[in-house]
Amino acid sequence: MSTEVALKRTPLFETYEKFGAKVIDFGGWALPVHFSSILEEHEAVRNEAGLFDVSHMGEVIVEGKDAESYINYLVTNDVSKLQINQAQYTAMCYPDGGTIDDLLVYKLESEKYLLVINAANNEKDYEWMQQHVKGDVTLENISNDIALLALQGPNAEVILQKLTETDLSEIGFFKFAQRVNLGGITDILVSRTGYTGEDGFELYFAADKAVALWEKLLEVGKENGLKPCGLGARDTLRFEASLALYGQELSKEISPLEAGIGFAVKTNKESDFIGKEALVKEKTVGLNRKLVGIEVTGRGIPRHGYKVFTSWEEEIGFITSGTHSPSLKKSLGLALVSAEHAKEGTQLKVEVRNKKIDAVVVKTPFYKKVNS
Repeated sequence: MSTEVALKRTPLFETYEKFGAKVIDFGGWALPVHFSSILEEHEAVRNEAGLFDVSHMGEVIVEGKDAESYINYLVTNDVSKLQINQAQYTAMCYPDGGTIDDLLVYKLESEKYLLVINAANNEKDYEWMQQHVKGDVTLENISNDIALLALQGPNAEVILQKLTETDLSEIGFFKFAQRVNLGGITDILVSRTGYTGEDGFELYFAADKAVALWEKLLEVGKENGLKPCGLGARDTLRFEASLALYGQELSKEISPLEAGIGFAVKTNKESDFIGKEALVKEKTVGLNRKLVGIEVTGRGIPRHGYKVFTSWEEEIGFITSGTHSPSLKKSLGLALVSAEHAKEGTQLKVEVRNKKIDAVVVKTPFYKKVNS
């Protein structure tokens, strides 16, 4: 009798083979790591455009008279600053300041919000939200009903504009439009946040329309170099832009301040929030650890979990993410190290296959889009 647990599938799973995907187990989901190659897809997003299926992400609707104050109690950022059709990046923390998840909050109406959470944390997050309900609030996990596509790259707006009369240039960064019609598929939420360091859009809509919109976008985007992309390129792209990944830069043991997303922690907001006391203390006393960028100057590629040492070989931290950067042609890593060794230019060593390889602390983000 087989004890294998069936992998979860997105609404696009049946089309993966048609587009040549190599499918892997990603946190219990059957997802494409690439369709052509990671390098080809990475370069498509940097130079033209790429289309990602990220329907595995979780979506929760929070509604009610006390929705704003409830969310503000759950998260580190200040949700009271949001206008309707505006999104915000934030984190949920444990009382000790460790990170439950990083997420996006979309303000749909005055008393209605959409929270977008990481797939691997979907059940854990939803349970945490339910445990901490305060006031007149209802929660609904709509993850199974929603498909999510990410269209990223310098040609993203040109491609998407072909399918809609909505003026996409009016959707600013971390803004969104609701009930958009894309090529006859209606009621789509189109946002502009992104996770690649490039311009682009996220499309939230009914799961049963996923295949139709995926194929429509690839068809109209063909002349603009649009390629279907997998999670491999998504990871190299977000890494070059130094964007945090839960489970690597952020975790139960790593606070948002240590992970370098202090901009999303508003300890001075009027409302109390879970983890505030611990994060205020971290800010006041000063961080023991900091996330830094490193460049390996010797031969070797830093990988998640590799140990980091001072130049005199005292262990001071570990690599959270690392790869050979496709855009910059360098071996780069993000590392959580003792704060006293976090200054740019500090000489370090990384243990790669039992050898300590020379490295140096460098500025992040590694890659920044050059506006034409």
